[in-house]
Amino acid sequence: MSTKKGLLERLAAGPVIGDGSMLMTMEKRGYAVAGAWTPEAVIQHPDAVKQLHREFLRAGADVLQTFTFYASEDSIEGKNSSASVEDTLLNWEELNERACDLAREVADEGDALVAGSMGPVVAYEVGKGKDVVQNQFRQQCDVFSRKKVDFLVGEFFSYTEEAEWAIEVMKTYGLPVVCMMRICIAGDEMGVKPADSAVRLAKAGADVIGVNCCYDPNIALETIAMMKEGLQASKQRAHLILQPVGFHTQEIAGEPIGYTELPEFPYAMEPRVLTRIDAHKFARAAYELGVRYVGGCCGFEPHHIRAISDELKEERGRGVFGIDKSGFPQSLNRSFVATLRKRASRDYWMNLKPSAGRDWIMKRAELRPKSSDSKSS
Repeated sequence: MSTKKGLLERLAAGPVIGDGSMLMTMEKRGYAVAGAWTPEAVIQHPDAVKQLHREFLRAGADVLQTFTFYASEDSIEGKNSSASVEDTLLNWEELNERACDLAREVADEGDALVAGSMGPVVAYEVGKGKDVVQNQFRQQCDVFSRKKVDFLVGEFFSYTEEAEWAIEVMKTYGLPVVCMMRICIAGDEMGVKPADSAVRLAKAGADVIGVNCCYDPNIALETIAMMKEGLQASKQRAHLILQPVGFHTQEIAGEPIGYTELPEFPYAMEPRVLTRIDAHKFARAAYELGVRYVGGCCGFEPHHIRAISDELKEERGRGVFGIDKSGFPQSLNRSFVATLRKRASRDYWMNLKPSAGRDWIMKRAELRPKSSDSKSS
């Protein structure tokens, strides 16, 4: 039997570091297909999947999520139906099983937990009803349960109702449940505000609630603050999680403009990529807000996760694998170049204004267009 501490035990003791981008990173490395966004690399390129898991583990991740995004039966059936003759037809159950095995193999190289991960299903989007939708979730959870994952994660939900249905299923397996919405301060696709969404997820039974994907740390922090207020006002209790995208995105005047709506998505996102300094700042701001599960979604590379781990090393009570190689920023003292040695201080990097992207700590009021007919409160 494993002697690893469980998720809720770890959260009670201090911060937990999540992993980062799987699908977008695998696509950039040539192992996944943009547009389809399904994890066939689990079957076709398992060594590449293990390598990315291992990089996140080495960067300090306490959790490795199974590479099972869009891996429900109906999602994989859709992938198969549009496959060309050159494509390998996928078996959704085998894919989920293999993904669990890969994550477990790498997690057991360290002290990491394995999270069985699932997201929205086609059945909900096309209105097939609660029973059909929950059966899709149950099928994946059955695999996760057989493979003895440490906890369950529902992520990337844009409808609070669908997330509630997923939580109801996940709770029946006797494991901790994490649920994340892909929303901004404007709320979900049906207009449910973040505070109300958080309360509903807590009442459905989620142990950990938060935001992932679509929006950058700036927006995600503001959204999770609203969720926290909702939980406190309703006296609902849940841990908080943040796993935003690793790109500078937008959300102006409450209009949701996630990263997938940007003209640069998906092939020209590099100018919007967060620096590792942004990741340091995000980790500190999230922790001070009360978020104890901090990770990343699309665009968060291993070096971003290492920055989060390094920023919270005192709170975690341990350092980071490989920090002797990166050594932010003290390693610059080893340089033969005098200008680099002068940059071997935290103050220099925390106050730097990068030449690309936007300053993520700008206040939202500074980003919104002025309205001549706006009313004061």
